[in-house]
Amino acid sequence: MSAPTEGHRFAAFRHSSYARFFLSRFLASFATQIVSVAVGWQIYDITRDPFSLGLIGLVQFLPSLLLILVTGSVADRYNRRIIMAVCLVIGTLCAAALLVLTMTGQFSPIPVFAVLIVFGIERAFFSPASQSLAPNLVPVKDLSNAIAWNSTSWQTAMIVGPVAGGLLYGFGPIVPYAVSVLFFLIAALVVFSIPKPPQHSTGAAKSWASIVAGFGYIRAEKVVLGAISLDLFAVLLGGAVALMPVFARDILTLGPWGLGLLRSAPGFGAVAMAMWLAANPIRHRAGVLMFVGVALFGLGTIVFGLSQTAWLSVLALVVMGAADMISVYVRETLITLWTPDELRGRVNAVNMVFIGASNELGEFRAGTMAAVIGAVPAVVFGGIGTLAVSILWALWFPKLRRIDSLDAPKRENLPA
Repeated sequence: MSAPTEGHRFAAFRHSSYARFFLSRFLASFATQIVSVAVGWQIYDITRDPFSLGLIGLVQFLPSLLLILVTGSVADRYNRRIIMAVCLVIGTLCAAALLVLTMTGQFSPIPVFAVLIVFGIERAFFSPASQSLAPNLVPVKDLSNAIAWNSTSWQTAMIVGPVAGGLLYGFGPIVPYAVSVLFFLIAALVVFSIPKPPQHSTGAAKSWASIVAGFGYIRAEKVVLGAISLDLFAVLLGGAVALMPVFARDILTLGPWGLGLLRSAPGFGAVAMAMWLAANPIRHRAGVLMFVGVALFGLGTIVFGLSQTAWLSVLALVVMGAADMISVYVRETLITLWTPDELRGRVNAVNMVFIGASNELGEFRAGTMAAVIGAVPAVVFGGIGTLAVSILWALWFPKLRRIDSLDAPKRENLPA
């Protein structure tokens, strides 16, 4: 097979609306990562309690869970572009609130958690709207390329954002929040500049059946159910992000810059993999490769937990990021291709809750276990659990395992 052309590699960027969308998501993700590093370091510096780090994830996840029946329906019934822009304005205000708390010396767990709850509500509406908007900005033939670049945008922010957050924090805690305010504001303005795209909608009046339609579709479509639940349980068990301040300060004896390096290492591996996938998209055995990616993520987590050497820890995190990107790329493409546009908001709302559960509740799980048995056993246990999940899901969802191509319509994805 010949290598893809340069035009194919950047096919999604032929569409100006997508290019603006890409820039906005990158800036918003960048700002979010800066805030995450700054808040985590400040809270741990004040409390020296791993449990408080777990609470940071929990208070941001709960709004997505409590509002799941609302956020998806809103994304399917109303202008997804406007929803994104309004959410980014609220994100700007949240970052500004953290800035004010820091400047006035009022930065403490209770007011910070209150701001993070609002931030979580903003994310609860932003995620399904943004995930559902991307397919409206490119034709179907460029969709998998757009998904790969979406992942590249987010993961690049995961690399640069934590490092920048650590470096900016070195100049004082005020600086990272000020930069985040600026980035959120620019991201909002860019979204407002995107022309209103076409959006399919049933136009039906609100009813309980329409509100819960996303759940019904996921339950009936085993490929989507398997893909979403795989991420939930794998990352719920394997997530170690919340404990990185503990590893940076107490185990590897690194400072704020070292924390940024650890936080960015998975993103570095993920971006490298995402760029490779954008140029060399998966053509065959996509389902198998997704399960392999999850298994490698689990193995990398175990190595990270056991390592007491900085370079080995960073390498393990890079491998984790690259492996996770394979899973993310396959999963997000399948969910998009197998879901009708008029249901994408509701399905993505459920998907975002599952992702939030895997990340935010995973951080809560890690912080709670670390407070009881220590950070190292908590991470190693999680890695073993992720490895077990990859094996069990491969056995329980054979239809997902047999998925072949990511370019074909859903009924053509399974081998004969």
